Formats: sequence, C-alpha cells, structure tokens
Amino acid sequence: MEEAYLPHPLNIYHVQKFQSFINRIHILLHSTSLLFLFYYRLCFLFQGGANRKTPFFLWLLIFLSETILSFIWILGIGYRWRPVSRAVFPERLPEEDDELLPPIDVFICTVDPTKEPTEDVMNTVLSAMSLDYPPDRLHVYVSDDGGSSETLRGMREAWRFARWWLPFCRKYKIKRCCPKVYFSDAACEISDDGDNSGDNIEFVAEKRKIKKKYDAFVEEIMRVKESRDICGGAISHDHPSLIEVIEEDNSDEEEGEKVKLPHLVYVCREKRPSHPHNFKAGALNVLLRVSAVMSNAPYFLALDCDMFCNDPTSARKALCFHLDPKISKSLAFVQFPHKFQNITNNDIYDNAELIQLQQKFGSSNEFIKALKQSYTPNLVKEALVEETKLLASCNYEIGTKWGQEVGFFYASVVEDVLTGTFETFTRSTHNWRVIPKMDKRAKDMDDEINHMPSLWMFGCFAKETWFKRSLFLAHQ
Repeated sequence: MEEAYLPHPLNIYHVQKFQSFINRIHILLHSTSLLFLFYYRLCFLFQGGANRKTPFFLWLLIFLSETILSFIWILGIGYRWRPVSRAVFPERLPEEDDELLPPIDVFICTVDPTKEPTEDVMNTVLSAMSLDYPPDRLHVYVSDDGGSSETLRGMREAWRFARWWLPFCRKYKIKRCCPKVYFSDAACEISDDGDNSGDNIEFVAEKRKIKKKYDAFVEEIMRVKESRDICGGAISHDHPSLIEVIEEDNSDEEEGEKVKLPHLVYVCREKRPSHPHNFKAGALNVLLRVSAVMSNAPYFLALDCDMFCNDPTSARKALCFHLDPKISKSLAFVQFPHKFQNITNNDIYDNAELIQLQQKFGSSNEFIKALKQSYTPNLVKEALVEETKLLASCNYEIGTKWGQEVGFFYASVVEDVLTGTFETFTRSTHNWRVIPKMDKRAKDMDDEINHMPSLWMFGCFAKETWFKRSLFLAHQ
C-alpha cells in the first residue's frame, strides 16, 4: 500500500518520558550493584585456598546463578529503557469492499484430542472465524498433526454451528466471540454484549436459542469422543496426508442462517516413522505451503489450539501497523500479550474463575450456577437430587471458605443475628445496611423472648455471604 492512500496515520505512539526517567535511574543503580557484585565474586576466585571459608563449588554455583539472572535482566532493559504507548485507528483502514484490504490466513495447530480436547479446539476455530473481517478474505486452517478423525468431525460440527454463531456475534457486536467463554455458567458473568443488546427481548430470546444450539454442538462433540474411545481411536504417527475444505452440508434437516462464512480448511500432513516431522514448526511450514496455493494471503495469524480472541477487531488492529508505509518494510510481526485464565494446579484447560469459585464455594458446579440470579431451580430433576446429596455430605466443606467467608460464621452462635453487633459488623465489612422492622405481632411475642439478654452478640453472616433471600438485606 502506498502512502497516497493513507491521508491519516493508522497508528501513533507516545514515549512515556517520566516512566523512562524512573526506569533509567533504576537501571543505573541496578547495574552499579551488579558490577560491585561481580567484582566481589571474581576477587574470591583469585584468593588462595587457605583464605576461603566457603567451599569453592558452592561459591561457583552461586556465581553462575547470579550471572544467568543478570543476563535475563539485561535482556529486558530495552523495553524499560524507552517505554512507549501505542494507539491504533482500525476505522481508517480501507473499506471491506476495497481491494486494498488484504486477505488474512489463520493457522491453528493441534495434535492429540486426549490432551487438547476437541471442544476447546473448536472454540478456538469459532473464535477465529468470528473475527471482524470480510469473510471472503479470512481463511482458517487447522493442522491436525495426530490425524484424528475426531478433529475432522469436530470441524464439520463447528462449521454447522458457525452458521448460527457468526450472525449472532455480528448482529449484537459480541466482543468475546468464543462461545464456551460467552456461555460459561460457572464463571463470573461479564457483560460484554454489544450496544444493541441490553434488556432487548429479542436479544434474550435469540441468545437462548443460540445457547441451545451450542449445547447441541457440545453434545455432538462428546458423542464423537465417546465413539473414538469405544473404537480405540488414537493419534497416528504413520498416515498419509489429507486436506479437506469444510463446506456446506445440504443433508441437514435444519439449515442455519444464510450467511457467508470464512473458509475453513482441515490439514493433516503425512507422517512416517522414518521421516522427522519437526513438531509444531514442521506443521506450520506445511500450513504455509498449503495456504500459499489455496488463499495466498500476505499476512497470517498463528494461534494455539486453546486460545481465543478477546477483541474481534484484533486482526484489523494488527494491520494498522503492517499497512503503515513508514514501518511496514521493516516490521516482522505484531504480537498481542497473552492473558492466561487457565493456570491451575489440576487442569490446564480449566477456567481460573471457576477454580476460584470452587475453592470458595465447593466443587458443585450446579451450586455455583445457583449463585446467579438467572438460575432456574428444578425440584424434580433426578440429577439435581443427586447433586443435593453431595451438597449435604460431611466432606463438602473441606478446603472451602464455608464458615469463614461464606455462609454463617462458625466462630460464633447465630440465634440472635438480627441484634447487637450484627449491624456494626455488616456496616464495617461490606457497607451493608440493616433495617429493623417490628410489627404488631412481634410486640405480642412471649415476654421471656422479648426480654432475653443480648446473647450471642457476635453471630453474623460472613462478609461475602451468598444468600439472596435472607433477612431483608439489600446488597447494593
């Protein structure tokens, strides 16, 4: 793109001068300390053996550790020496029907569906397909290095669901375009719906409809997984290459909305035990060659199979740098920071918000769902009856915050929670109010109860109590 087509800059940057000054002072002081430290360590190496009180091996090991840590610190000096903040203007890019807007290829790599669940991989695929970019210029390639039929069948199901999901995202300007995250019941709900949603009845109805479609999609993925387990299907290290363009299946009884979808391509490269495959780098090189003859996009976006886009305009924002004639010739790539939400001790594919809720409220996902106001109870559902037995078990509270931050406080008795210090406690811990309400029937209570001393004054709820229907409390 030539500069004549850009009357306004696509990006600007600002040097943070004050932060730069602070960082440079710190770098100077830290470097001076390191020089003194290295001088001290080197002087020790040239001392005679009689003057050494510390074993030479331990001293050398410490010196080596300090050298490695110092080298790592030096590598990060460049970023802190001249910190900058950048702003982009994707609205200044060429229009969607303008030939100057270049096509983009998206590369997603996966290997083993037992370690990288197909549901998560397909959510990444759907997130990539939902990018705010012209569908005819967006091409999504999935590299299945394990040659698993489960991944291929999952992509076909993802294509069918995308006919419903993509129009919904575009219509209501959904920001978190990963359906698993968007429809997460257990995680803390974050309102990321577009300006057209709000309390719109049409939006709520359509969201429920898409949620049912997504549940059916997940169930189909689970059936595919179960059939693989029964048949003993696993990844293969000896298979021919297979390329398939996922297209419309006219055999569906219920057709999705007639919208143009991005191109979705399944790529399984050939693997033989006698030939090195070079792991992920080899898979990406195959995608480069295959995409060159199928779409030949000048730019590509590389994703792991467990990633999703928080912002559907991220591709446009990256192009604000690549299409800048001042820097495009020397620009290698644009990297967005990774924000990990699944770092746990047990399951790397779980959600950190869900884990935090389970550590506080217990392992019952159904109970965590009940914390939300939109939860619909069901007294006759057999599965919920079994869930209540888990909630009533004696081991359920082990390792949770029940009695400390959740529910009633175990360090006190609770018979007289409406009086005494309860008001003071709730005001000081959570800025809650207590409204005393005495009616005629309350005045006619038994005299013994009315004149009880202020017993058990410390009884109260924990500061993060979850009860919705308790004691006329209004959580503002």
